Order: sequence, then structure tokens, then C-alpha cells
Amino acid sequence: MDKKTLIEISSITKTFGKVIANKNVSLKFTSGEIHSILGENGAGKSTLMNMLSGIYTPDSGSIFVKGKKIKFNLPKDSINMGIGMIHQHFKLVDILTAKENIIAGQRGNFFVNGKKLSKEIKEISEKYGLDISPDKKVYDMSVAEKQRLEILKVLYRGADILILDEPTAVLTPQETEGLFNIIRKMKAAGCSVIIITHKLNEVMEISDKITVLRKGEVVDTVNKKDVNTKELADMMVGRSIDLSIDRVETDKRENILELSEVKAVRNDNTRALDKISFRIHSGEILGVAGVAGSGQKELCEAIAGLYPITCGEIVYKGMSIVGRNPREIIKMGISMSFVPEDRLGMGLIASMDIVDNILLKEYQDQKGVFISRKPASVKANRIVEKLNIDTPDINHTVRKLSGGNIQKVLLGREIETNPSLIITAYPARGLDIGAAYTVYDLLNEQKQKGVGILFIGEDLDVLMELCDRIVVMCEGKITGIVDAKTVTKEDLGFMMAGESLRIRNDNLD
Repeated sequence: MDKKTLIEISSITKTFGKVIANKNVSLKFTSGEIHSILGENGAGKSTLMNMLSGIYTPDSGSIFVKGKKIKFNLPKDSINMGIGMIHQHFKLVDILTAKENIIAGQRGNFFVNGKKLSKEIKEISEKYGLDISPDKKVYDMSVAEKQRLEILKVLYRGADILILDEPTAVLTPQETEGLFNIIRKMKAAGCSVIIITHKLNEVMEISDKITVLRKGEVVDTVNKKDVNTKELADMMVGRSIDLSIDRVETDKRENILELSEVKAVRNDNTRALDKISFRIHSGEILGVAGVAGSGQKELCEAIAGLYPITCGEIVYKGMSIVGRNPREIIKMGISMSFVPEDRLGMGLIASMDIVDNILLKEYQDQKGVFISRKPASVKANRIVEKLNIDTPDINHTVRKLSGGNIQKVLLGREIETNPSLIITAYPARGLDIGAAYTVYDLLNEQKQKGVGILFIGEDLDVLMELCDRIVVMCEGKITGIVDAKTVTKEDLGFMMAGESLRIRNDNLD
């Protein structure tokens, strides 16, 4: 098949106020090719693709589609040129069927021939391996089915250029492999597939070409066969980094926390946690794996005293903490740090500076009428230096920091309290690769001190390398507790999809 240039970007620049999101970016995307756009959060990947999909308009530069210079004013202009973007957060109407979602918003006759539409959908589905029932309601679909529907929707509308934004973020390994098979069929049919991601292993598995962005600029475009993951990581960060994660071994195995038959429900009365039972030991990192929405958030908050449970027991060093709020838990003498998923909504106060956010954790321990900022200032300087936080000074407002630096402030503050138990959800989310590995090293340091760590993560490779055991959750239930040294990614995938392993390895004392 002769490859044709379907999209050419020439010297595109896009700014938001003083922030340069993309600077003089030039790229080509050809037919029958899978082209990955790789870069850390803030590198400009999504901004660039949003300009191709008509959401943003470039400040300067040109976009050529199939040889024609184009200016997109609305997303529909991009769709009309055969470009379809599948966003990380799906744009579907839950109460409608698959075929109703496919034709929603399209102009045409008032009456739709349902049989003809179902036939057309079936033909496209079979061509690309998209297993979708046209009459199935979206609210009855799995995450993988919803993603296939999004792909089918843009293919039905005539797209031959597909942009997928972080397509594997909420998929199990088996679902990811199914998606890759679909992408390969689209490539074989002559489509140009553009994937936005930060996952190096997946980039090396699926891509033909890889473009690395850093701070809004193109570092390089390379053929997959000419590079390895180490070289790509170095390009992303701008320096040589070590991608190995050490699993620190300790002999401290005191039982710190035990959950027994814990249940909780959401506001809509759906099950959030269903008979959750496990132990966390001192000197151990216990990982939690599961697709988004499996109960990880509620689990963290229940242990931290932020989410009510309907029954069951949570016992910390022999003391029940059920029904107690976070302040009461602290007054009991329990040293427990909580790094939440929503770092600004729950972890830090955006309008305060770094010092005041640290002071929030300890002001109640100060005696007298007036509160001294000096101890918090000393801690703030220590955290900024140790974690290499990019900030003008310690009195800088937190909301003006990048997402990665906000995460560093939060994690640094929690570690400074010298906890015996750390509950952390996605602590490396939003960090560049170097900073992420700094976080892993910090957690290993705490583990060596005998701290117990509950680590909720989304990267299975990191979970398997960093953790001692892994709890796998699906729809609020535990489907397995396994040894991280011996479990396979395929095993984790099956459990994330709801299949229990025959042997549960949950009796490590």
C-alpha cells in the first residue's frame, strides 16, 4: 500500500496567556501508520491534538489535511475532513443505545431506517473487529465496549484519521490487547492512527513512528525499530535517567492495619465496597490494582475516616477507628498519612501557599493563642529542596504550581509527619518520569523505616516492581490478593475484570 500524507502540521504555535503550550511544531501523519505522540503531562500533546480536532485554533502556523490548507473553527469542521478524536473521557449518552449514540447530532432525515443503520454498523464492526451490539444501552456496557463504540462512532462518520487520547488508561491488559488488535486493523485498512500517551511499553508495542514532545516542542520523530524505552525516556525528560525500581526487602512484619468484612455504599445506593478484608504490615508496600471506579477511592477514604462504612471493622494497631473522623483518629495517637487522588480538592488548599498548607497538618499541636509559621517554614524549605520542587519560594500560592509540583508538596508534607502508615492514591500521577521515580524511592525509604504503605496505582508494571503484595479490586470486591514477585500481568488483568484466582495469597504474616 502506498502511504499518503493525510495531515501535515507546519510551525504550529499555541499559547494560553504567558504559557506556551506548543511552539513551532511541525509533523506529518501518513495513511496506514500508527504514530504515537509521547510526552509527560504539560508537554503539549493534548493541546496539539485539540487543534487537529477543531477544539482550539492555533495562534500561528498551518494545518494541511489531504493536501488542502485548513482552518478549523469548530469540531464539526475537523469531523467533516475525516478526523475523529476519541477522548479519554467518553462523550456518550448513557440512556441511549449504541446506534442512537452513533447518529446523535447528525443532520439527516427525520426518520431513520433502523434495519439499514444496524446493517451499516455491523459491516463496520466486522471490518475492524469492533464487537458492539447496536441495540445495547450504554449504561449496560463495560468500559472497553464504550471505547469501541466511540471508535465505531467516528468510523461511521467517515473518519480515516483517528486520534486516541490515553486510550488504555481504564483498560485491563486483555482489553488493551483487544484495542491494539482493532488499531492494527485500522492501520491495515489505510487509516492514520495517532495515539497520545505516556506509557513507554505500550508505545513500543503498537507504534510505527514516535514523536516526543517536551515543554511544547518536538524533541524528535523516530521509527520504533530505531529506539528503546530508555532512549525515549531520556528524550522525554531531557537527561539520562534510571528506569529501574528496587523492591526493598525488610524483616519488619508487624500487623499495622486490618480490615474485616468492610462494606460501604455510594449516595446512589450502589455498592462501593463489598466485604473487603486484608492486612497491611509494617515494612510492606501493599498495592491496589483495578480499573477506574472499582472502589479504590472509597477504600482510601474509609480508612482515613472520610467515608462512612455500613458494616465491618477497621483496626489500627489493635484500636478500632470505625466511625471516627480524621481529627479524632489523630487524637488517638494514630500516625496515619493520607495522600488522596484529588490533591487540590481534598489534599491541599489551592489559595494558600506551601507553608500554610504544611501548617494545616500541625497547627492544632501548637500551644498558646498565636500560631508560629517558623516550624512549617523550616519543613517547607526541606521539602522543596529534597523533592526538587519548582517554585519561586515557599510562600508561593499552591494553585500556581504545576500538577506535578503540587503532588510533590502533598507527598512531602505527609512524609514529614513521620507516619507509621501511609495511604497513597496515584502518587506519581502528573509527574515527569524522573520525579515519579523520586516518589518511588521516597516510599521505599519509608518502607525501610518500618512504615506500612497502601499504594493505589494504575501502572501494573510499577505495581509489580514496587509492591510486596497486590490487592486486586473489581466493582467493590476483592478478586485476589497476590504476591507481586510471582503474579503475571495477565493474571492481574483477569482479576481486574472480575475473575478470582484459584489461590489467594493473603496469608503473609
